[in-house]
Amino acid sequence: MSKLLKSMAQIRWCMITILVLICCDIAVGRSEDGHHERKIGLVEDGLTLPTDGCLRVGGGGEGSSFKVVLFADLHFGENAWTDWGPKQDVKSVKVMSTILDVEKPDFVVYLGDVITANNLPIHNASFYWDQAISPTRARNIPWASLFGNHDDAPFEWPIDWFSSSGIPQILCPSGNYRGGDKCSFKGTTRLELMKNEIRRNSLSYTGFGPTNLWPSVSNYVLTLVSPKSDHKVPLMFMYFLDSGGGSYPEVISAIQSEWFYNKSQELNPESSVPEIVFWHIPSKAYEKVAKKAAHTRKQCVGSLFEERVAAQEAEMGMMKLLKERPTVKAVFVGHNHGLDWCCPYKKMWLCYARHTGYGGYGSWDRGARILEISDDPFSLKSWIRMENGTLHGEVDLLT
Repeated sequence: MSKLLKSMAQIRWCMITILVLICCDIAVGRSEDGHHERKIGLVEDGLTLPTDGCLRVGGGGEGSSFKVVLFADLHFGENAWTDWGPKQDVKSVKVMSTILDVEKPDFVVYLGDVITANNLPIHNASFYWDQAISPTRARNIPWASLFGNHDDAPFEWPIDWFSSSGIPQILCPSGNYRGGDKCSFKGTTRLELMKNEIRRNSLSYTGFGPTNLWPSVSNYVLTLVSPKSDHKVPLMFMYFLDSGGGSYPEVISAIQSEWFYNKSQELNPESSVPEIVFWHIPSKAYEKVAKKAAHTRKQCVGSLFEERVAAQEAEMGMMKLLKERPTVKAVFVGHNHGLDWCCPYKKMWLCYARHTGYGGYGSWDRGARILEISDDPFSLKSWIRMENGTLHGEVDLLT
């Protein structure tokens, strides 16, 4: 009898093991576009995966909504060897903390130039990337990030280091860095930054695929689902694209445009679900809109119109695709610190975020763009929340 029980126990254990292996084989991992699959407690290639690729609108009754905060152009790590640089980072943390506490968002998007990579005298720039996302992480809010032109630029030696006073003592951050090389000028690639973010943060919904789009890295899509019915009804698709800069040209490539076309056809073949798009460097369509609105601005909403649009180097088909998709409601970018407007373009809106960080150029007041997506009935609204708590630039992005 004991042998029989032992044999049955062994069989049961084997069956459990097989089921676990099957589930892991089916479930673990990111699809090639970086879309998250919900795998609690499972790890792939050292990366702890978030619980799924869907963001859910809370509630389920009338007026359910999902709020997103956009943090743009933080530039953490700028002039890290001086007293000024770290002080700016502290002030940037304060801006984000204030806005998060006032708005209480469901999700945060880091819209590029999270760090100033060409001014980081350390081997692993993730040290500063971690600082930048810390206010969001501390409040247990999920987030996603994408790259700007400063995020993986090479180190640039400051000319004042070669003055008569000689090269000053470099203040290197403390912490555990594998290999013992915690202070160098090697830089950190886009892929390294993304893998470090995902590996260390279960709340990160950031993606780093597909590999055929590299050196462009932050290309992925997230799905916002409705609280109605079985919680699987898509309410909106959110696309994230790497607009280049730094180690390669400032451009959304033709292959990225093709990826967007194929993915949008796969996910939204009937063009029945609204879509929004995020990247860092504005397309040339932003230049056209700005020139047209330069004198009247009657249709544009915002308070900052204080510099020219610094657009991508070339247009390789992305805007043509967006214009042809009736479901694309808005595009959101950063990059220009003196702009925070939303202007209508064809059947969509082209919007800037608001300069959030104290790093980077310009002395404009800091803030963040807020998005609110509501269900039943569907609506998409936006406004700017300032560091001092004031609100302005409210716009209905469906009009």
